[in-house]
Amino acid sequence: MIQNLPNMLTGLRILAIPLMVLCYYLPQPISTIGAAVVFIVAAVTDWFDGWVARRMGQTSQFGAFLDPVADKLLVTVALILLMHRMDNVFITLAGMVVIGREIVISALREWMAQLGKRASVAVSGIAKVKTGVQMTAIPILLWYPSWPAVEEIRLLGLFLLALAVILTLWSMVLYFRAFLSTLEEGADGPAS
Repeated sequence: MIQNLPNMLTGLRILAIPLMVLCYYLPQPISTIGAAVVFIVAAVTDWFDGWVARRMGQTSQFGAFLDPVADKLLVTVALILLMHRMDNVFITLAGMVVIGREIVISALREWMAQLGKRASVAVSGIAKVKTGVQMTAIPILLWYPSWPAVEEIRLLGLFLLALAVILTLWSMVLYFRAFLSTLEEGADGPAS
């Protein structure tokens, strides 16, 4: 079923993205606070829609497809906003790694789905932790430099983003290992 509460929450998360961008371009302090609050609300719906889907037995193939797409769009747009505002080499490199990884893993999953092996590159526990760390780091950095513009808050956001980058690379390595293992199993299988 396409129209259920979890899928509607996911759809609202996608619709929140233009609102986050709009807030970002408003005058300070509305821009940073507004963009961060919209991101936080959207991130909470990410957790909540999955919980509702499992709790109410409303999981669907459409939801399983749409949920990670919404996450990737939200994170990608937020990182682009951060790269635009901060004009910082670390933020730019972190954004490139996170966005690049999402593109590569999405392509890998698509390829494995065509081979009928999509389950071999299912979401890992590390990837879930990575998403949680990203969803914490990004609103901290979006919020800064609004009041109170405490340097420690910015440093916390940068630290968490660095941790997210490490987890991003780690999870990508795990996905590639699973991918290569699946390919090797296929090569070692019986000849047709």
